[in-house]
Amino acid sequence: MKEKLQDLLLQSLIDQKEIFGDELFETKNLKRRTSVEFEPQTERSEEVKAQKEIIPTKTLSSKKEIIKEIPLIEEPKENWQFSNSLDELNQLICECQKCPLGKTRNKFVFGSGNPNADVLVVGEGPGADEDAQGLPFVGRAGKLLTDILKAINFSREEVYIANIVKCRPPGNRTPLPAEMQSCLPYLKKQIELIKPKAILCLGLTSAHGLLKKKESLTNMRGKVFDFDKTKVMVTYHPAALLRNPNWKRGCWEDVQLFRKLYDELANIK
Repeated sequence: MKEKLQDLLLQSLIDQKEIFGDELFETKNLKRRTSVEFEPQTERSEEVKAQKEIIPTKTLSSKKEIIKEIPLIEEPKENWQFSNSLDELNQLICECQKCPLGKTRNKFVFGSGNPNADVLVVGEGPGADEDAQGLPFVGRAGKLLTDILKAINFSREEVYIANIVKCRPPGNRTPLPAEMQSCLPYLKKQIELIKPKAILCLGLTSAHGLLKKKESLTNMRGKVFDFDKTKVMVTYHPAALLRNPNWKRGCWEDVQLFRKLYDELANIK
């Protein structure tokens, strides 16, 4: 029995040796390890510990200070951004090739109307007629837009008409997000130069592109939004009304509200 216990103890020690090595069985090493592990805290050790806690905080703080001191580098402005008139802006951007639409267009459709208009009408993009003539809303949808404006006592000559994109998408498809993103700065510059009191977005694409909202047209109609402190309302695109005449009543309600908004803004000194 005694020999059996000795064999078990020996096997246990052999197993431990394979895991921990010979050092575990040296008395001096055991004492040394114990003395280090249970060494009482001294003033020096407390000082080192305090430094370890403070140094990372100071380093992090200094990094933040350095980051704050580094000036932000703005991208250089392009020439068109310094334009002082719509004509100058048109001349500087009419050869734009920032997106693929520039390669497939016939004519660049900048916009047209009163450069000092109180009302800006924003559509989606040029169609075939607009691409051929270089003017916005000149086809059947354009004629209907003229009638809509006339119904609320606006003539085309006193408003300004533009689009989210200035080149016709192939097949009159909806402009892609990247295409709208490339062209939107031009429209923003037009708004900056025109300084309209109110903007009327025609269709969901126009509203999404300008306002950066993902609501449905139904939810956006009848509401007043802000774009750089300019009031914005949304209604149907005239082309949609040609396809769905039943929507004309809703459009009539929308533009009446828009006219009311404009009159209120016009009376504000």
